[in-house]
Amino acid sequence: MSNELTPLSDPGLPAHVHRKADTDPVAEKRAEQQVAVLFATSAFGTILFIYSYLFIDTKQFIFLPILGNTNAHQLGLGMGLAIALLGIGFGAVHWAKTLMSDTEVIAERHEMRSEESDRKDFVTTVKERSEVAGLGRRSLIKRTLALSVGLVGLSPILLLGDLGPLPGKALETTSWRRGTRLVTDPGDRPIKASDLEVGAVAQVLPELRPGQKRTLEDIGKDAVLLIRLRPAEFQLDAERLSWTHEGIIAFSKICSHMGCAVALYEQTTKHLLCPCHQSTFDVTRAAMVIFGPSARPLPQLAITIDADGYLIAQQPFNESVGPSYWERSS
Repeated sequence: MSNELTPLSDPGLPAHVHRKADTDPVAEKRAEQQVAVLFATSAFGTILFIYSYLFIDTKQFIFLPILGNTNAHQLGLGMGLAIALLGIGFGAVHWAKTLMSDTEVIAERHEMRSEESDRKDFVTTVKERSEVAGLGRRSLIKRTLALSVGLVGLSPILLLGDLGPLPGKALETTSWRRGTRLVTDPGDRPIKASDLEVGAVAQVLPELRPGQKRTLEDIGKDAVLLIRLRPAEFQLDAERLSWTHEGIIAFSKICSHMGCAVALYEQTTKHLLCPCHQSTFDVTRAAMVIFGPSARPLPQLAITIDADGYLIAQQPFNESVGPSYWERSS
């Protein structure tokens, strides 16, 4: 039996096998065209996405009688974005597998910052390898790639339109005007002072003007709580006291912390409580915050009565209703 050791096989990489596109100019050209077609397909998908988003009206049903505009709109968005992203992905993979250099390179470990000579060598190497990968001479691929990536980048920008228009002054105004009657919610019935007993609470809205329609947004901003106390129980300055009528005081129902509905009234303590985060407001002191995270009192609506004895607003709210935001931090 021989004691000689069998030489170890080469533990390195197997011999490099050239691809067809590496040796055949026709195959190389064909692969380049295939990559360009995939990138162009991606651009088509983005155009389909943009067309579906902008030009298919989901409120009408004449675009595709069988499918329906809503389904066509959603199908166009989904298919368009899928084609756009897959086209770029498949094109990049096909480019790498058929045209880019597949020679493996070993990079030795080095310090975090290389010597200046090494850094210059790196720049030179990148330029050389980019030439090997065909970045400089494959103008067709570069153009179609730029087209597909540029168009698909428009998709998230276009979707920003679904966030809706900028609010402008919408967050600062309500439907309350000077002389607007207070009406019950629900019921839309005008209220007189005699309709409320001491300790009573009522939710009211502004009376609709001729031709006006009440939206959910209006209800959210316009809701007001009426609370009747004994006039002697108020601890208000002269101006705030003039905004009440015979012990009836009105506050916005929207919490000044996060916009929840302030729906709980403790008759014994004269406190309003927000159930979301337990902000507590003292009714006798113009809804001053006495507990919880809210930083501002509830806005007070100045009220009085008209010639017929119905409760009306003296003026709009003295400040913006609802939670604080970046332009109104306190």
